[in-house]
Amino acid sequence: MEKFYYTITLASYIGFKIVPLYINLFLGFISSRFLNVKRDTIAAILIYIIGPVVFFTASYRVKFDISMVAIPMIVLFIGGILSFGTYFLGKKVFKDNTLNILAFSAGTGNTGYFGIPLAFMLFDERLANVYVFSVLGSLLYESTIGFFIIAKGSYSVKDSLIRVLKLPAIYAMVLGLSFNFLKIKLSVDILNYLDYFKGAYAVLGMMMIGMSLHGLNRMLIDKIFISVALIIKFILFPLVILAVIYIDKLFFQFFNSDFYKVLFLFGVPPMAGNVVAIATLLKSNPEKAAIAVIISTIVSIFTIPVMVAYLMPA
Repeated sequence: MEKFYYTITLASYIGFKIVPLYINLFLGFISSRFLNVKRDTIAAILIYIIGPVVFFTASYRVKFDISMVAIPMIVLFIGGILSFGTYFLGKKVFKDNTLNILAFSAGTGNTGYFGIPLAFMLFDERLANVYVFSVLGSLLYESTIGFFIIAKGSYSVKDSLIRVLKLPAIYAMVLGLSFNFLKIKLSVDILNYLDYFKGAYAVLGMMMIGMSLHGLNRMLIDKIFISVALIIKFILFPLVILAVIYIDKLFFQFFNSDFYKVLFLFGVPPMAGNVVAIATLLKSNPEKAAIAVIISTIVSIFTIPVMVAYLMPA
C-alpha cells in the first residue's frame, strides 16, 4: 500500500513538473501553424549549432572518473546493439525507410530534453550532474550509429558515412574533452553564455516535435510502427538496462548503487525528440517519427512513476 501511495504521489509530482514540456509542444504547433516557422530550419539549428555547443560544454565541465566514463560507453553500446538488432530483425516487417527510423529510435530515448529535468527531480545535484555527463553516451549514439542507420534509409552507405563525418557534434565533444584534459580555462562569462544553449536545446527540441502536429489530420498513423516502437522503448530497453545492472551486481561490482540509479534512468524517458530532428533533416518520414514521439511522451506520464517506484535500484 505504501508503494501505491508513493507511485500516485510521484505521478502527480512528475506530471506537474513536465507540464512545461507540453507547453513547448503547443508553442511549436502555434509557431508552425500561424507563424509559418519551418521545422527543417529548427532541426538544422539544433543539430549543427546548438547541439554541438551543448556537447562541448558538457565535455569541458566533466570531472574524469573511470566509472563515470564507463556509463556513457555502456549507454552507447546498448544503443548500438538495440539499433542494429532492430534493423536486421525488422527487415521482415518494414520495407521502406520506416525501418531506419524504428532502428534509430530503438537505441536511444529523450534523455536530454526530458531526462535531464527528471534527473534533477529524482537525484541530488551531484548525482544529477553525473547523469548529465552520461547523456553524452546517448548524444554520441545519435550522432554516429543512429545518424548512420537513419541516413542509410535515404542514402548509400558511403554517403551516409560522409554525412556522419560532417556532424559537428562529434568534433565539439572531442574539443571539449581536449580543453578539459589540457586544463584550458574558460572565463566565467563565456561559461555563463554557453549555459544559455542548454535551455535553447530543450525548448527548441520540444517545439520542433510540436511543429509536426501541424497537418496532423493528413498523417498516416502507422499502428504497427508505433506499437513496435513503444514496446521497444518501454519494455525492451528498460529490461536490457536492468540486465546490465544485474550482471554487474552479480559478477563484477564495478559500479555502486548511485551509478545503477543513473544507468537505470536512461531506460525511463520516452522516445527521443532527436528522432524527429534527424528524420526531418534527412527527409525520412519525420511525420511518422513525430507522432510516435508524441504518443510515447504521453504514455511516459504513466510509465515513469511505476518504473521509478518499483524498478529503480535501491
